[in-house]
Amino acid sequence: MPLSRQSLWRMLPCWLVSALIHMVAILVLGVWMLKMDQRPAPLALSAVVSELGAEDELDHLGATLDLDEVKPAETPIVSEPAPADTSLSQELASVEQPRTALLGGPELSSLPSGKLEPGQVLAGRDPRFRGQLALREGGTSETEAAVHRALVWLARHQSPDGSWSLNRFAQSGDCEGRCGDPGIESDTSGTALGLLPFLGAGQTHLRGEYTMVVARGLRWLIDHQGKDGDLRGRGRGNMYAHGQAAIALCEAYALTQADNLRGPAQGSIDFIVAAQHDEGGWRYQPNEPGDLSVVGWQLMALRSAQMAYLKIPAETLTRTNKFLNSVQTSRSLGQYCYMPSGHPSETMTAEGLLCRQYSGWRHNHPALNRGVQSLLINHLPKPGRVNMYYWYYGSQVMHHMGGDAWQKWNGALRDLLVSMQERTGHQDGSWTPQSAHDPQGGRLYMTSLATLTLEVYYRHLPLYRGATAEHEPAAKSRTRKP
Repeated sequence: MPLSRQSLWRMLPCWLVSALIHMVAILVLGVWMLKMDQRPAPLALSAVVSELGAEDELDHLGATLDLDEVKPAETPIVSEPAPADTSLSQELASVEQPRTALLGGPELSSLPSGKLEPGQVLAGRDPRFRGQLALREGGTSETEAAVHRALVWLARHQSPDGSWSLNRFAQSGDCEGRCGDPGIESDTSGTALGLLPFLGAGQTHLRGEYTMVVARGLRWLIDHQGKDGDLRGRGRGNMYAHGQAAIALCEAYALTQADNLRGPAQGSIDFIVAAQHDEGGWRYQPNEPGDLSVVGWQLMALRSAQMAYLKIPAETLTRTNKFLNSVQTSRSLGQYCYMPSGHPSETMTAEGLLCRQYSGWRHNHPALNRGVQSLLINHLPKPGRVNMYYWYYGSQVMHHMGGDAWQKWNGALRDLLVSMQERTGHQDGSWTPQSAHDPQGGRLYMTSLATLTLEVYYRHLPLYRGATAEHEPAAKSRTRKP
């Protein structure tokens, strides 16, 4: 009588049964691991990436930074709010999905190059391009990790009402006074400086990890805006604060095209236009004779409004150039001072040159190039000579210039700035004020400017690239008037 399969199985030795079972398990595991190997691995960058020089090597990476690979250990991440809280971001959004939003639209075949249209300058913040652009422009995984830590610190120090405070940030969240170095009283400036790093990283009230952080900040600014567009606020609020807040509103509108942001953004620009002095400048209060430090923020707000296709009178920009001429100490050397008839400084020169770049000076303008060279030769960033305000403006100028100027500047500042970030305690992710003027803004101001400086790789696309920078004829030796 033939044996059944069950009987044959029972007659096999135990060791043979065990071997067969293990063999099947190994085969199944091998097939599963083969499928895992076929999936694309997330890109985890290291400092080695910064040494890659060939563009084809960077293009081959073809991925954005995986922030999960560079998150600091044991750092609490701000979680997304409950679904019931999303009404705030919906309130700020357009009912119709915008067709021209820079973030969240259809896939772009490539980033714009050559001469940029105003609306293209912010395109590098798109998360689909941000990581690759950071690599190409000289960033590393360390710079992006520093930005990530800074955003976590800023989110943890936002007040429940959505604002940030220059002087009371340590009373927000779970800080309980553990982060020192408060600045002056200006919640408008604090809120603007709190928002700008999120917007610089492509985080909006409609998209990103911090939608509610951004939504609450924008809502606070809108709720505290005057009917005439005034955003100066209480305390030490002045045109500094208004200019910074106007930039935040204009950038948020440019990135999202949310209908409910258009009115507040345009109103903030209308107030700047009305506050301009007859000689073309701005200072602490409307219609005062200007100083270059305040003018820089107002001009950047005006240019941000152009990026959002808001309305700006041509006369306002013409007058601004008149003021810039008055604080340029030498038509040929490209150096700038705080107010007319003053003495030039590296800080005002950097701010003045950035204003000139956004006002239309070409890449080969003699005074622009001489000003850039004076900063590189005499005022290159160094340890022990911290000037965050200067570094913030200088980084933008050099990034727009590109080439050797940018390589030299970025090589001097990038790793130094990352090394200055706090990495322990509740201050983890922030920067401690160090220079003479930093205490007025305090830790929040210092952290915001440092973060924006590390976002320079993608925050604004370079103005002088493509045909304009690489194929433009060399500048003639004679001096041209501004």
